[in-house]
Amino acid sequence: MAALGRRAHVAARPLAVASTEAKNAALTAMADAIRRNDAQILEANAIDLKNGEEAGLSASFMDRLKLTPERIAAIAQGIREIAALADPVGTVIAAWDRPNGLHIERVRTPLGVVGVIYESRPNVTADAGALCLKAGNAVILRGGSDSINSSSAIHACLVEGLKAAGLPEDAIQLVPTTDRAAVGEMLKGLSGNLDVIIPRGGKSLVARVQAEARVPVFAHLEGIVHLYIDRTADLEMAKKIAVNAKMRRTGICGAAETLLVDRAVTGTHLVPILAALKDAGCAIRADAEVLKAFPDAEPATDADWTSEYLDAVISVKLVDGVGKAIDHIETFSSHHTEAIVAEDAAAVERFFNEIDSAILLHNASTQFADGGEFGMGAEIGIATGKMHARGPVGVEQLTSFKYRVRGAGQVRS
Repeated sequence: MAALGRRAHVAARPLAVASTEAKNAALTAMADAIRRNDAQILEANAIDLKNGEEAGLSASFMDRLKLTPERIAAIAQGIREIAALADPVGTVIAAWDRPNGLHIERVRTPLGVVGVIYESRPNVTADAGALCLKAGNAVILRGGSDSINSSSAIHACLVEGLKAAGLPEDAIQLVPTTDRAAVGEMLKGLSGNLDVIIPRGGKSLVARVQAEARVPVFAHLEGIVHLYIDRTADLEMAKKIAVNAKMRRTGICGAAETLLVDRAVTGTHLVPILAALKDAGCAIRADAEVLKAFPDAEPATDADWTSEYLDAVISVKLVDGVGKAIDHIETFSSHHTEAIVAEDAAAVERFFNEIDSAILLHNASTQFADGGEFGMGAEIGIATGKMHARGPVGVEQLTSFKYRVRGAGQVRS
């Protein structure tokens, strides 16, 4: 692990000044290699899936672990989209002149070496490697034992792309062991060679990283995501959004976990929305009032309002308008993503202004909480902290900045 850190540190220097053309050539070659080697990637993934079944992994973990030809094509396309993004390195964020003639610029610069620790999702190998490269960072990837074969096959394609473009092969390294002690070494910072750590996985992993890391962390602990149906919501839109927000993919952090419905539309909206969810295969955990209107549900407990199910389960509560919805969200939310379905502009503005979550949506599914859907090409993860990166972590969030000050002989009195 110490050697990985040293090699990444060395690779980061030429990468920080690599041309946009060289980085894009590497990314394009990576995407080509992934498409060319899709059969080998699927074979490696089949081993991981078999091991996962034998280990009794949950359905949500298996869904995140599984690769298909379509998902591999999407991984390659995601890398191409990252190549098409503007290069953030060297971008002048702000510039101004001082009365003494000094010209000051704030300029984007790479972070250095990024460590990414993740579980199950082999696509993160490609997303993280490509995003860090575009932002001029070296990266050390530590995938989970459940996805080691898939990640290794994808990583080989990334290295092939680096070699084709003449960039350092150590710019993207995959930790070759599944020993958990490797994570501990990364959390210590690899003797000062890691500049930031990004965990992507279950609550226990993220909690450990946040508690033990000696370097900055970009992360979210969990995604307790809320969907609020206002009294002015269009019913058909609300049904469509609710089913998609919960059921499109239940195992992702942007999946809705709690549904709040304005008490004013109990008689018109509640039952049709819950029936649509039930028909889609979703289990309902309901408060006492909801149970009276929709007996085909289970009683909710206090724990349901703080649960990230990552499964086909949703908790449901009636609230007195947008104000009480905001109160509930601010009490129980993990500040990841929240959505409102409403036609009342005032309710929407209040929802947007008073809720302190990283991502807020109006009349759209919470499953759009994704860097790719934001036009970032891809994301390493979603951060809910308030320092540096917040929301989807894409290429811009993987940079810091420095100041360039140009003078003409000025001295300070």
